[in-house]
Amino acid sequence: MAEALNNLVQLMDPYLLQILVNIGIAIILALGLNIITGITGQLSLGHAAFMSVGAFASAIITIRFNIPFGLNLLLSGLMAAIVGAAIGFPILRLTGDYLAICTLGFAEIVKVVFLNMDITNKALGLTVPTPKSPIPMPIYVWLVAIIAIIFSSFMKDSRFGRALKAIRDDEIAAEAMGINITRYKIESFALGAFMAGVGGGLYAHFINYINPSDFGFLKSVDMLSMVVLGGLGSIAGTVVGASILAAAPEFLRFMSEYRMLVYGGLLVFLMVFRPNGLLGGVNFTDLVLRSLGRKPAIAEVREKQT
Repeated sequence: MAEALNNLVQLMDPYLLQILVNIGIAIILALGLNIITGITGQLSLGHAAFMSVGAFASAIITIRFNIPFGLNLLLSGLMAAIVGAAIGFPILRLTGDYLAICTLGFAEIVKVVFLNMDITNKALGLTVPTPKSPIPMPIYVWLVAIIAIIFSSFMKDSRFGRALKAIRDDEIAAEAMGINITRYKIESFALGAFMAGVGGGLYAHFINYINPSDFGFLKSVDMLSMVVLGGLGSIAGTVVGASILAAAPEFLRFMSEYRMLVYGGLLVFLMVFRPNGLLGGVNFTDLVLRSLGRKPAIAEVREKQT
């Protein structure tokens, strides 16, 4: 099986393969931010910090320890989740612009710390060896991306997800209904950070080189743009938004001088005519049920009520 997967990867065009891997990693990162910003309603501008924690943790584990790559990704995700929960406890009492500024400041602090640590090789960054895994890296990335999509879809419709959406809609009403707002915010922050850490680990081992400067403010803005473009809170929209924005710079490479101008113009155009995002309000689980010829759960409940 592993040999067949390796042969399949070798047959693909390397350039196209790189674009597909970038899309897969972007989907994982955007889904993590969607939990924080789209579902819970907490504006975060420091998601790249959790990605960097996962990337450097995964790289250091690979360099210093000989453990399976799957466990490596799990540990890097847990490290990012711990950092997310630790920083989330004091700052998630804030809302709106104040929260965004705090997460932005946190991301800059993390970058500066990594730039001055010997273990991260300071500003020189780390060269990351290719992991010893029977599964090729591109296949690994998309397996994790598919798992992230499935998990996010079920999480959103679970009791935990409904509590997060209640906090997003009205924190006072949610608290009045007995929801522990602080606990749920920290848990959503840690969960989003975990996915960012896993995405960072995959990024580090695919690129084979990481530098603290790669995880700056613009990286966080890229991930936020993916979530907003697809539609806040929409799993399907996040997947589509991440795919478009991850691939757009490559498809616009033929007009290198005006690439960023066209890129920004497309975002403005879509935000004007689709302010809720491309798939805002679309439920990914409902799309799957409709494709299988089944009715969404809400439609079944309404039929029973009538």
